[in-house]
Amino acid sequence: MKFFNKLERKYGRYAISNLTRYIIICYVIGYLLALAAPWLLTMLTLDPGKILRGQVWRLVTWVLIPPGGLSIFTIIMLFFYYSLGSALEKTWGDFRYNMYILTGLVATVIGSFILFFVSGGSNYSGAFSTYYINLSIFLAFAASYPDMQVLLYFVIPIKIKWMAYLDIAYLAISFYQSGWGGRVAIIASLFNFIVFFFATRDLNRISPKEIHRKQKFAKAVNPTRTGDGVTKHKCAICGRTEKDGANLEFRFCSKCNGNYEYCQDHLFTHEHVK
Repeated sequence: MKFFNKLERKYGRYAISNLTRYIIICYVIGYLLALAAPWLLTMLTLDPGKILRGQVWRLVTWVLIPPGGLSIFTIIMLFFYYSLGSALEKTWGDFRYNMYILTGLVATVIGSFILFFVSGGSNYSGAFSTYYINLSIFLAFAASYPDMQVLLYFVIPIKIKWMAYLDIAYLAISFYQSGWGGRVAIIASLFNFIVFFFATRDLNRISPKEIHRKQKFAKAVNPTRTGDGVTKHKCAICGRTEKDGANLEFRFCSKCNGNYEYCQDHLFTHEHVK
């Protein structure tokens, strides 16, 4: 995670806030295109063969391909994934969440090209979408909040970690039953989860449990500073304090003249005080 920490210090100010919202907007555009001009969607798929022939827009436009047909169930799932993604973004911070999604997207593009060359130019464009990247968001949320309880089908209470186990079983079955296109799509789309949760060790420091532990320790060490009406931290831009969110982090800026403290959303985006 040292590599990600360096990237965050250098490029964190370029992170896109509310990225989950833009992902959902892409799906909405995709569903509108499917209703109004379904032929146009064929021009947007991730097709390495056509990309190599000059249709480079496909490197990006494939994210507009909606994950499945439009139905009431799909709308409910989109709201569900929006809440999960937004919670992850607040827990991890904008930059790390951006990197998580970007890793899955880039890995999918690379996987499609590898499959294209290995298969001798076969067309597997229909196998690649953001469907499995959505599942990676769910798995990331389950890994961060394993004991959170949700209502399955709005009735059955169940801990989210058990739903994650069911998803892993579903992915394993899909991997076994799919062709090479589906298998590569599954591996590539879940590469971000593999990187962030199995290839790194420092991610625990931004887990909800670790953040809560640090806050309890801070209150125990200095209780007079965390009493009613008194806060330890305050962002110089938005005025938020630790009381405005359990997962907010604050840092002092070494480039500003004076002791100016900023929250995680404004640490890299503020104008330095000279």
